[in-house]
Formats: sequence, C-alpha cells, structure tokens
Amino acid sequence: MRSFTVAAELDSAGVEQVLRPRDDVVGEREVPPSAGQAARFTVGHGPFVRYERIVTLAPLDQVRAGDGASAPARPPGDRADDATGGRHGDATDDGRGIDGRGHRRTDGAARIDGNGAGADGDGTNADDGARTLVTQRFQYELPPGVWPFLVGPALKAALRRPRTDGRLPWWFPPQRPDARGATVLGLLAALSLVVGYHGTLLSQTMTFAADEFGAGSAAQGDALAAVRIGGVLAIALGALADRRGRRVILSVALFTCIVATVAGAASPNLATLAGTQAVNRGAWAGASLLLAIMAAEEMPAGARAYALSLLTMSGALGAGMALWVLPIADLGDRAWRVLYVLPVLFVPVVARFGGLIPESRRFVRTHRNVGLAGHYRRLLLVASVMFLFNVFAGPQSQFRNEFLRDERGMSAAMISLFVILTSTPASIGIVVGGRLADTRGRRVVGAVAVSVGSVLVAASFAVAGVGMWVAALAGGIVTAAVVPAIFVYGPELFPTSLRGRANGIFSMTAMGGSVVGLVAAGRLDEGLGSFGAAMAILALAPLLMAAVVLAFFPETAHRELEDINPEDALADARGVPDAPDEVPTSAPG
Repeated sequence: MRSFTVAAELDSAGVEQVLRPRDDVVGEREVPPSAGQAARFTVGHGPFVRYERIVTLAPLDQVRAGDGASAPARPPGDRADDATGGRHGDATDDGRGIDGRGHRRTDGAARIDGNGAGADGDGTNADDGARTLVTQRFQYELPPGVWPFLVGPALKAALRRPRTDGRLPWWFPPQRPDARGATVLGLLAALSLVVGYHGTLLSQTMTFAADEFGAGSAAQGDALAAVRIGGVLAIALGALADRRGRRVILSVALFTCIVATVAGAASPNLATLAGTQAVNRGAWAGASLLLAIMAAEEMPAGARAYALSLLTMSGALGAGMALWVLPIADLGDRAWRVLYVLPVLFVPVVARFGGLIPESRRFVRTHRNVGLAGHYRRLLLVASVMFLFNVFAGPQSQFRNEFLRDERGMSAAMISLFVILTSTPASIGIVVGGRLADTRGRRVVGAVAVSVGSVLVAASFAVAGVGMWVAALAGGIVTAAVVPAIFVYGPELFPTSLRGRANGIFSMTAMGGSVVGLVAAGRLDEGLGSFGAAMAILALAPLLMAAVVLAFFPETAHRELEDINPEDALADARGVPDAPDEVPTSAPG
C-alpha cells in the first residue's frame, strides 16, 4: 500500500474540518478509531481498492514542551502541509518540525492561522494558544488497472490538499467512479494503445507502400476505400458481443488486428496489402466500439464522455508509436514493412490486460433482449453523423502524408515531426471536450467542435508555411473534442442487448463515409490538381453533420443508461440483481 503523512497547525475550525469525512476524490466513511487516534476513515466510494485516513491530535503547548506522545512521527524529510495547501518548513528527524530547542521551525516563511493572523518576524506564531498539531496518515491502494506513474502523483496531491469549494480537480472525472470503474477504465486505456497503433498504421505507411508498388493517388484512394469493406466484420463482432459478452470478443478482435497486420508485411502488391488491412480494419473497428461500450457500461452517468476522452488519448498515444517508428520507412523501398511486424510486441499486452478485465456489469446484469424495431430513428441519426464526419475525416487523415510528401516536399522524418507536433496537442481538445460534454452537454460542444475544426483542418491543406502548421494544430485541437462529445452517443442511445450490433452498424457507416471521401478525394486531387481544393469541398459534410446534431439529437449528459433506454430500466424494476463490484486481485506487472 502507498502511504504518506501530512501535519499542520490548525485552529479549532480547521481541526473540526479535518475530523469530518471527506467527499472529493474519495467519499470517506468514518469507522471507530484505535487507541490514540482522534478519528479514522475508510473508503465509502471512490477509485481506491483500499483506503484509510488516520487523524491524531496534539495541543501545541504539549508539543513545544517536548511531549509528543499523541503526535506520531512523520518520515524524515516529509513536508508538512496545512489544510488549505499552505506549506511549512521541512520536517526534522523527529517528524514534528521541532528544532533541538523545542521551537517550531518556519524557515522564515509566514504562516496564516485560522483567523487570518500571521507569524511574527522571528518565526513565532502570534496565536499558538488555541492551535493544535494535526497529523493525518494516508494509506491507500490503487486499483490494478490504474496507471500509477500517471495517476498516483495527482491523487496524492489531491489527498494532501482537499478542495473546500465542492469541485473536483480538473483532471478527475466530473463524477467520481468506484474502484471497479477505475480498474476497468485503466485496463481499457492500456488496450487502447494497441487499437491506436493499428488504426493509424496504414494511413502513415500507404505513401511508402505505394512507391514500392508504383501506385498513384487514385489507386491509393481505391485501396484505402476497399479496406473499409472490413467494416462488415465489426458488425459481426458487435453482434457476438451482445450474445457472448464484451471481454472475450474484445480480446479476439485485438489478436485479429495483430495477425492481419503482421500478414501485411509479406504483401507482394497493393491489392494483397489492402486485403490484409481490410481484416485489420474490421477487427480494429470492432475493438474500438467494444472499448467504448465497456467504458460506458461501467462509468457513472456524469463521466461517460470523460471515459471516452481518456480512451481516445491513450489511443492517440498508440498512434504516436507508429509515428515514432515511421522514419524507418526512409531506410529503403521495403523498409515500411518493418512497421507491420512490430505489433507482435503487443501480444503479451493483450493477453495480460485482456485477461484482467471483468465482464461488463451491465451485460452481466440480466436484461431484456430486444430487436431493432423501435430504434430505427436513433440508428439513422447516429449513422448519418458517423457517415458525414468520415466523408471528411477519412481522406484528410489518409492523404495527409501523401499531401505533405508530394505537395510540400517533406521526408518521412519531417512528416513524422509535423504530425507529432500538430497532433499531440489535440489531447487538449480531447480533455476539454470530454469535460464540457459531461458538464455542459453533448450537442452544442460537438456541433461547434466539428464545424470550427473542419474549417481549420481544410485550411491546413490550402495554405503553406507557418499558416499550414498553425491551421493543422488548431484544427486538431478543436476537432478532437468531437470524439467524446458525439461518439459517446453510440453506446448511450441503445439498450444493452442492442449496443454491440448498433455500434457495429455505425462502424460500417463510418467506413462507408470514408470510402466516399477517399474515392472523391483521390479523383478531386487528380482533377483539380490540389488536395487543398478537394478538402475544401469535402468539408461541407461535417458542416451538415453539425446541423443534424443541433436539430435532432437528444441531450444525454447526466442521464443513466437505463433512463435513456427504458427497456433496461424495466429489467431493473423486476428486481434483477446487479453485477458484483469486486475488482481483479492481481495487478498487471
């Protein structure tokens, strides 16, 4: 278990605050304290497998007299923080910040007491009589799916400095998840790395493969469009997930991605490469939709868009891995094939993390099996926006490297640098978009993001020099907010028994939009002589999408899935037991 100690000199109001159960990043439950403890708390709700906060008190006059029996020592070098985040001097070896003469050390820094009074010039407190040395000992264990190197420091800081305004930290989910939800989200985020790499590999390497095979932009567009036929596999995987469960089908989809991609390394021509990547594309789409479904089925109502934004960020990191190794493609005509062999490194990742994920609690909970009848309007709405978005998003992504290489004369290394520098800050849009979608609503956030973002991205194909870099950077940040704000509708608008099938259909229609966009972009580029003109025309599709979202989509923020889908609520009303909340006991190595 992780542990740390916080000590502070507080007045009576501050002591009273510390002795209350916290309700911020953790919802505490008070339990009987042991001898010598003023209070003891454990986790009532929050993202911890185990948690304990022990409070001890010692009047300052006893501490100054050298009687520290009721104030346990802190580790040497630990710093003492007050309840408002203020920081005193370094603690000495006795753990109480007391020097050898029994005086409180302040290292010359002013301290503020509960009434706003500060310390005098020589470091002594102006009103020590009513103050108490309060020591809080935190012990906690993070769920096995949580990334400790990323989340651990932020959680520790939040525990040290509780907020008094009732708001959660900006990086924390807008609604606090339980330990099981945090576990599943962390495991899904790890698997998103695999999905991200496979989702971007073909678009990053197509221009190099086309050089080896002697294919022009129209042939590339046709091949990239043909790959989308694999979307049929996504529908099958989604339907299987509705019948057999999410977790097993997710692992099957990920292993299929790896096998199909490695097979692509041996392709003798562009048609064979397209065939292997059609299988990869379908499995990739199936894995993507299952990640989103499992996150939606595990997270609380006020954090579903946040969860999707986190998965998108980890997927972007996986896509970044493909960019990190892209310069290998410059080593020779066939060097691009190395990038198709590297996914074998993901096999232990899928085996380990896929095995730890529990089955979705909403799937385990008994639910009604319903047909598509009565859900066609929602199906049409979501499918239409997926189609329209990808008419533009597909070709702008797939032809970006071709554009940079042919029209801007960039090398593979320079292309990699451009994409990394202009795409990495998109995480800002993902985080902000996810939080706004959960706190302010999906419709307006999504419509504004897709409209403004698409115009900026299209402009990045039309201008050169610094303007191209700025437009691509700004467009990437704004467009990224579309993913958590709009794509979360897919899992939300359908009951448990239809969620996989419906989202498989959305994957297919999204790929259909990409097919239309890719074929059109290839033809428009050859006809107009510029990708800039082609992208300007295709950008009309996401503008139409924004209008559809504003005019017809419902608002689903803050609503439970059972409220959005009455079929599942009826199952709950019949007394159907919920799935257990336990989390895996073995942490990933």
